[in-house]
Amino acid sequence: MANRLHTAHTADLAPVELRAVRTFLDDAFEGDFSDEDWDHGLGGVHALVHDGTGLAAHGSVVMRRVLHRGRSLRTGYVEAVAVRADVRRTGLGGQIMAALEGVVDRAYALGALSASEAGAALYTARGWQVWPGRISALGPEGIVRLPDEEGTTFVRQASSGPLDPSHDLTFDWRDGDVL
Repeated sequence: MANRLHTAHTADLAPVELRAVRTFLDDAFEGDFSDEDWDHGLGGVHALVHDGTGLAAHGSVVMRRVLHRGRSLRTGYVEAVAVRADVRRTGLGGQIMAALEGVVDRAYALGALSASEAGAALYTARGWQVWPGRISALGPEGIVRLPDEEGTTFVRQASSGPLDPSHDLTFDWRDGDVL
């Protein structure tokens, strides 16, 4: 059976499909996928690849706001990208990213994601660039710098025009890991 890629909004996935995705992500991240991580990947567009065994790869893109140089940019934030262990390094991550990048390019002013050390090579190879400037978040107490996210936050420019690394990217706040 050939791999089958499809995209769907969270609202269009049945509860049984969402439970299968959550189980898949728990397995793919070897138990290091929290309830907050799960919540961060919901409410947007999911890309899913199924093979003869079942779900083989997943990723989602959700809307976030990023403040930069006095503008609030609609940002497609990539979340929950994973490939089943037995089919890693076979191009499925690239298929997921191609689908998500299409959403980012057509619907958002900017794409962004936070990459693990293991995932960074995939994003770099696809033209995503490490943000060279400061990263912060607009929290309940105001703007909070996130130095631990600097060097692991990647951007993909779509229609927003050039970004200026001498100005922060300030992300909207969320529970759990902000980025």
